[in-house]
Amino acid sequence: MLKQRGLVFGDEIKAEHYLSNISYYRLRAYTYPFQDNKNPNHPFIVPVTFEEVISLYVFDRQLRLLIFDAVEKIEIALRTQIIHQYSIKHGAFWHVNTALYRNSLGFAKQLTSLQEEIDRSPETFISHYKKTYTNPPEPPCWMSLEVASMGLLSKIFQNLKISPEKKAIAKHFGISDVFIFENWLFCFCNIRNICAHHGRVWNRRLVKITLPYNTSSLYISDLNVYPNKLYATISSIQYVINIISPGSNFKDRLKTLMADCPLKQEKEMGFPVDWEKDPFWN
Repeated sequence: MLKQRGLVFGDEIKAEHYLSNISYYRLRAYTYPFQDNKNPNHPFIVPVTFEEVISLYVFDRQLRLLIFDAVEKIEIALRTQIIHQYSIKHGAFWHVNTALYRNSLGFAKQLTSLQEEIDRSPETFISHYKKTYTNPPEPPCWMSLEVASMGLLSKIFQNLKISPEKKAIAKHFGISDVFIFENWLFCFCNIRNICAHHGRVWNRRLVKITLPYNTSSLYISDLNVYPNKLYATISSIQYVINIISPGSNFKDRLKTLMADCPLKQEKEMGFPVDWEKDPFWN
């Protein structure tokens, strides 16, 4: 069927092997931009080979793993800062204090979700707390929030009232505007979930990220980029990584990977021409 639609095959036996392990429907996302999708037969209108499509698929997987690794560092740092800043001011059980939150209904839902994550956690420290203590029934924040997902952690942070503690957390990550930082966390969670579920990051429309005009550290020079494409989000990830893990090789690995981007697809991810020459990436 792919041959009939105009896709060129260099090695059909090898292609058959690929298609027995990567579903046609999954690969369809990588052939879509090269086909006439208004035509029910989806003929290829751009000369492309099956091998080039597989190269794009492999490239996307490598990019996904690179992003996931970086976001993991941000998640751990975020968890640490939330626990630290609020514990210093409000004690070990601040996370169950409704007075600290904007929306009481949201707080109740988040607390229920947190309790569910605590109950299904296999962590030894959770089991030890349950066996050793009955009052209070909730483990302290450094145990409870340690088993919370990044998505739930982001929602808890967003629902917290504006306070010196919340501002200090955003400032730790180089952002003076708390609302921008809330947006960044939402976007980071979105791309993390895509990566965790083996989704496509190439040529994907993402949640719009807010680009800051005033940062405490160096950021990309040109803010005239697509806020819903990968480049904007990955630049913000790099900004945070520069602060929390200055020895990270994330940007070098990204530049190496992008140098071999198949089928000249940088533009489809929002990467500007000569993006790597921006002082931010040097």
